[in-house]
Amino acid sequence: MDKKPGEKSDPWLDPMSVPPRRGSNYPAPFGDPLVGREKRALGDALQLTQFGVNLVTLAPGAWSSQRHWHTNEDEFIFVLAGEVTLVTDAGEKALGPGMAAGFPAGNADGHHLTNRSDKPALYLEAGTRAKSEEAHYSDIDMMARKEGGRFVFMHKNGEPYR
Repeated sequence: MDKKPGEKSDPWLDPMSVPPRRGSNYPAPFGDPLVGREKRALGDALQLTQFGVNLVTLAPGAWSSQRHWHTNEDEFIFVLAGEVTLVTDAGEKALGPGMAAGFPAGNADGHHLTNRSDKPALYLEAGTRAKSEEAHYSDIDMMARKEGGRFVFMHKNGEPYR
């Protein structure tokens, strides 16, 4: 089978070979708490099309995201190392290695993870790749809509951020 330029042919990889995305593409100032977040898009690197998988490192003090929920996409996390605090509408829960959390699509319970420890935390994040999607942010004036495979951020009234 002929390989196209840039095409991965092996069904495996070393996660550290995947370049990390640092921080966030949120409009200012909403990305500030995410400065210490690194995501390695393992699902993209392995050419998965139905769901995404990221290996995420949170530095001490960093957040995974702003608190949010998805209309059409499920999310799942599995803690590999360190400790994160899961923040939801119901409160907070410390999660350590071997613990998991799941967020069904359409459940309007904003969630995110924070690293309140003095050591980095490492977790896997998996989620659906819905063609049509909206993300709703619980604590700030922001929502996102997927357009052309990318999220576009806007105020809750639909006005774009400038």
